[in-house]
Amino acid sequence: MIDSLLRDLIPQVLTALVRRYGDFGKCEDAVQEALFAAAVQWPKDGVPDNPKAWLITTASRRRIEMWRTEAARIRREETVAAMEPPSFELVPQQDDTLTLLLLCCHPALTRPSQVALTLRAVGGLTTAEIARAYLVPEPTIGQRISRAKHKLRGAEFALPPQDELPERVAAVLQVLYLVFTEGHTASSGSAVNRVELTAEAIRLTRQLHALRPADGEVAGLLALMLLTDARRPARTGPDGIPVPLAEQDRSRWDASAIAEGSALIEHALATTPVGPYQLQAAIAAVHDEAPTADATDWPQILLLYDLLQQIAPGPMVTLNRLVALARVEGPALALSELDATDVDHYRADVVRAHLLELSGDPQGAHDCYVRAAQRTLSLPEREYLESRALRVMSEKP
Repeated sequence: MIDSLLRDLIPQVLTALVRRYGDFGKCEDAVQEALFAAAVQWPKDGVPDNPKAWLITTASRRRIEMWRTEAARIRREETVAAMEPPSFELVPQQDDTLTLLLLCCHPALTRPSQVALTLRAVGGLTTAEIARAYLVPEPTIGQRISRAKHKLRGAEFALPPQDELPERVAAVLQVLYLVFTEGHTASSGSAVNRVELTAEAIRLTRQLHALRPADGEVAGLLALMLLTDARRPARTGPDGIPVPLAEQDRSRWDASAIAEGSALIEHALATTPVGPYQLQAAIAAVHDEAPTADATDWPQILLLYDLLQQIAPGPMVTLNRLVALARVEGPALALSELDATDVDHYRADVVRAHLLELSGDPQGAHDCYVRAAQRTLSLPEREYLESRALRVMSEKP
């Protein structure tokens, strides 16, 4: 409970300090120390009546202490001495989470730095937690965060001009999408899911949706996350190996998440311009609302992928569309279109194997599954693909 409360308060506390003192990097360090103090003291002494004010006061004191130890201490002594932590009455009531997200996704930063800084400054994950989630050394994440804060030195803490806002919000959505995707299907390591990342991405996207309820793409991304994460209980077997969508026990899917996601995407599609996240959410909704795999409305899914390919083409869109095409028009046409693509990714081998399996070529499917298994960095997926290769040959007539 305390951890959840602290993470909810982080954006509000950090924005209060940045507005008062400036220098995002120093303020973020001060907030981290205040969070550590709360994590130690609150379980023993109880949560304060006004936890946000407690954190702001503690972080402000730490920020002033840091100021006093800087090289320019002598010149700033009089200014610093006159500064006092804000009283409880001065605690800001506005929610600046959107401003903070936009700052963490500043265009001057690389995408990996944006992801790391967002998870640290807005999500409240420690450097060690982020490193574990992405399976990279902790010093690497620390360096990314440090470089990002250095680049943001002097950056204005304010919403960008209205003409720049859509592009900046799009960057925030992409970062949140990347965080969710890595959590939903880990690109490497021994686990299929990293629940801490999917949960954090959903939490932050909920906050963004609350701030921008009329933004169709924000609603679309939240719906996509909910509809996708709803299948998580059935995505792996007892051995941790992935279970393909068609073979999942749909009774284990999260019905409440499906209902919420479906309602979100229905409203967004009916009231806002269509965007790529909405289309992906609509595809997920068609899958989730089918009572069985055989009842899936593949023609509708193919139509949605055709639209998605027009407005947001990409290799994964191309591959997923070919799976739908095979279900509607047959595997031969899908294989022909796959041959015409230049997608160089292990997922292309998986799709080719699936299409060959549907077309009655078990040996070809086996070889492609084996090749895909050799290329993936995910250990559970490698085991699944290897088992699929054996299964194809065992079922050979």
